[in-house]
Amino acid sequence: MSAILRTSEISKTFLNNQTVVKPTSIEIKKGKIYVIEGKSGSGKSTLLSMLGGLEQPTQGKVYFNNRSFYELSDQEQAQIRGCSFGFVFQSFNLLPELSVKENIELPLIFNENTQQKLNVKELAERLYIDSLLHKKTSLLSGGEQQRVAIARALITLPDIVFADEPTGNLDHYSTKVIVKLLTELNAEYGISLVIVTHEKNLIYTSHTLYTMKNGELRMENESA
Repeated sequence: MSAILRTSEISKTFLNNQTVVKPTSIEIKKGKIYVIEGKSGSGKSTLLSMLGGLEQPTQGKVYFNNRSFYELSDQEQAQIRGCSFGFVFQSFNLLPELSVKENIELPLIFNENTQQKLNVKELAERLYIDSLLHKKTSLLSGGEQQRVAIARALITLPDIVFADEPTGNLDHYSTKVIVKLLTELNAEYGISLVIVTHEKNLIYTSHTLYTMKNGELRMENESA
């Protein structure tokens, strides 16, 4: 199976000459799960940002469907981020003044060329938030807010979902619910998952595990 996203020796160095991510090559295949474990400050979130088209590498290239992502026009990059990539963050990044439904639909509003691939109500039912669609997100629990963020990431049925510490602010029960949902949606829709976490053994289904330490990525095991 060929990779839908791959990198060629990408690295990131900031203005103080601190290299946060050392030269890294990685391949993301369709429908597979990738977990990157590492402590805070190891460079894993910066790597995820480069993979997801949010932060340009200092050196090296990121290829999406064999096209050099950061050499595409701003419009083409935005189209890929809006339609082909989904993002889930630890801080949820929801707009509190909007309803759950409006938050889920944000990718469709901000990217006018993005097509809705999933039905909002059906997706909300799948995530057990269908009764909350007209509530303001500020009134929800952390676990509920994270499920709204996941629905927002999935509404365009992206090729890849990038999740940065998606359970970092959640209790044990909510963490189990979120992980179960992510892995089920991966299996059901063939979405690739790239999950960055400081938690050990977060994912129990088949996945490729990496660890990151001092900006170096190392594969620990590869899924079948």
